[in-house]
Amino acid sequence: MRKIETRVNELLRHAIVVAALVFSGCATQAPQPDPIVHEPIVIIEPPPVTEPDVSVPTPEPAQLPTLAIVLTSRQPAYADVAWELTQRFENYEIYDLGEGDRPPITVLRLINDSESGAVVAIGLRAARSSIAMSIKPVVFSQVFNYRDHNLLTENSRGVAAIAPLDAQLAAWKQADPTISRVGAIIGEGHDDLIAEAELAAERHGIELRVQVTSSDQETLYFFKRMIREIDGFWLFPDNRILSRRALQQIMDDAKGQNVSVLVPNKSMLQIGGSVSVSSVASDIADTITRLVRQIQAGNIDKIPPITPLSEIRVQTKDTIQVVER
Repeated sequence: MRKIETRVNELLRHAIVVAALVFSGCATQAPQPDPIVHEPIVIIEPPPVTEPDVSVPTPEPAQLPTLAIVLTSRQPAYADVAWELTQRFENYEIYDLGEGDRPPITVLRLINDSESGAVVAIGLRAARSSIAMSIKPVVFSQVFNYRDHNLLTENSRGVAAIAPLDAQLAAWKQADPTISRVGAIIGEGHDDLIAEAELAAERHGIELRVQVTSSDQETLYFFKRMIREIDGFWLFPDNRILSRRALQQIMDDAKGQNVSVLVPNKSMLQIGGSVSVSSVASDIADTITRLVRQIQAGNIDKIPPITPLSEIRVQTKDTIQVVER
């Protein structure tokens, strides 16, 4: 019996020792693996891609050629445009056919022998002479009846002689909102102008009556017939059908019937015009300069026969206003 107790006591002591070893952490354990060290992931960003500069630099405009400016005379309508051109061209020569000391053929020989790259002809006489005798491209201006004189050729182009028609009517309506029935008399050969006038009148709600005539006497006849049916008369600068006598008679009759008259030149306000709508010299010069650049680039065939203007000068007896179209 004592042997059994002794054996039990030994087993109990052995169990207590094992438990103590376990809980004291001194028991033999399996070796722990080394901790896994994760290497940092390095992301290498590619350098930013710089887009190549593909924009095309705006080329400097080529230097304008030497210009030959031919004037019919030194009257302000011509001289003002010539002066504006001298502000846009570094090299130019001015030839005045109104001086009388040199005939046109002598002037054009000088131009043809010069280094001029283009000719600008201002006024009818200058345009006719330049286009007939110049071997260089010609741009003409201040010529209303250009078709009568065959001024449009392969080597010539023109600038409109009058302000844009739509802008004329807009300015007239602003100055006199009562205008509703307008008459106009013009010489032959202006079908395009009449069509443009009719479209402009329609846009502005104006009833337009146009009569084509061939003399000043015929002009007076038709004016007397239409004056009682209109409240405005649109005067075009057609000297073929307007003598001074006829012009003054129209102004007098219009005043007697209280009919407003739209005139193309401020000087006509002094003889009875109600509103003047004219072109602007600087705008004419700008337009000519653009055409000369195109001619210089070899693109004369892409230029329309007549290039319209963009600005108008509106004037009554008391006010002046420049309007950009």
